[in-house]
Amino acid sequence: MTAADEVKLVVPAQPEFLRLARVTAAGLAGRIGFSFDEVEDLRLAIDELCFGLTGPTGRHGTVELRYVIDGGELVVEGEGRFADDIAIVGLSEMSKVILGALVDEHRLGPGPRGPQFRLVKRRHDDAARRSG
Repeated sequence: MTAADEVKLVVPAQPEFLRLARVTAAGLAGRIGFSFDEVEDLRLAIDELCFGLTGPTGRHGTVELRYVIDGGELVVEGEGRFADDIAIVGLSEMSKVILGALVDEHRLGPGPRGPQFRLVKRRHDDAARRSG
């Protein structure tokens, strides 16, 4: 992959399809050299944010995801395109704490066409892990 590569994925906003969002993130993170633990952190973060968009039972509509790779950084942006007009589900306080520990940046909120999230996960080299 080259610097600033991009992958797009659109899946039904149902829990059984959102696993594709995790698998895609894990595959891309592994390709750019994330450690096993960093890949697992990313998978969990994707779960939390997708759940924040759709809730536990899913929604009628789709979740559009955009993965952008820039060197050792993976940015994932997700947007809900739902048939209903229900407000975003949001994140629990526990989810916010979990996300703060798993990724470098995250947010979930309203967007121009529906609820959206953004997360950033940076690859940390071994020296940085040992000193931190």
